[in-house]
Amino acid sequence: MTAKSWLALGCGLLLFAGVATADPNGGGGSAVYPVMSLWAEAYQAHSGVGVNYQPIGSGGGIRQSLSRTIDFGNTDMPLASADLRRGKLVQFPILFIAIVPVVNLPGVAPGALALDGPTLADIYLGKITRWDAPQISRLNPGVRLPKLPIIVIHRSDASGTTWHFTSYLAAADAGWQRAVGAGAAVAWPTGSAAQGNAGVVALLERTKGAVGYVEYAYAQQSHLTVTSLINREGARVAPGRTSFKAAAAVADFRNSLSPIPANPPGRASWPLTAATYMLLHRDGPPELNREVIGFLDYALHDGRALAERLNYVPLPEPVVGEVEAAWAKELKLRP
Repeated sequence: MTAKSWLALGCGLLLFAGVATADPNGGGGSAVYPVMSLWAEAYQAHSGVGVNYQPIGSGGGIRQSLSRTIDFGNTDMPLASADLRRGKLVQFPILFIAIVPVVNLPGVAPGALALDGPTLADIYLGKITRWDAPQISRLNPGVRLPKLPIIVIHRSDASGTTWHFTSYLAAADAGWQRAVGAGAAVAWPTGSAAQGNAGVVALLERTKGAVGYVEYAYAQQSHLTVTSLINREGARVAPGRTSFKAAAAVADFRNSLSPIPANPPGRASWPLTAATYMLLHRDGPPELNREVIGFLDYALHDGRALAERLNYVPLPEPVVGEVEAAWAKELKLRP
């Protein structure tokens, strides 16, 4: 499926038109939407069951799961145990995503521009306002930076992508932590807002001098100019499967609210790598939960290659086993 298809579908259309109402309906983070659409297409061909998923943002996935207007949800910002108990929800990881800064800078090739956390924080604070500023030039010797004003783009919706992005800025820069902090929705000091990953892509593509942040699959499929980042070890790393896997390797799911720390350790690690989670109703109709679990089990196993094709990182096999054990224990269901 092309990026243009995602942009159209990201405006709120269902993945499949005209499917039976008995098919599971889900919604949540737009970061996972590209692979979710491939999984659903493949699963329908495999099983005959259609799966409808709307990219409404992690905040929407949480709200609609709690209000029980969807059969399953997705969020990039996992819920605390107390919230899960109150909502009668079961939560488990599905894969790792990666978030990348993207720019619209004529003459600058993908990966040629490097940024670090403090510089990116000052851009989003409105302290650095031009691409040829000394702070950016120092990080990019030999790169011909355009003499353009910086146009900041951020998300308008409650977003797990934003939560991870602002958590990274807060971890990398004390000034950002004091002034803004981290959250799914924050009081942005500057910039223009766009709905969902698809909205950020669309606005960035038509705005010369813009900078934004999106899940890597969107950047790839829309052929956006991604930046490199200087990680916590001081190493310059490019986004891609190698750096995403290096970051995912440090994941510890015993820390359920942040299995990968913001700005993780490791010279090869991409600083903006995170887990994304599914939400199911603990007391949902067993047959419906069984349909959802069938789809998600297919995604965790048969769907691994599809995820890797888009440079998502599948869960390690031992973690998949733990997820399946949780289904049996919490939902009294096996795939």
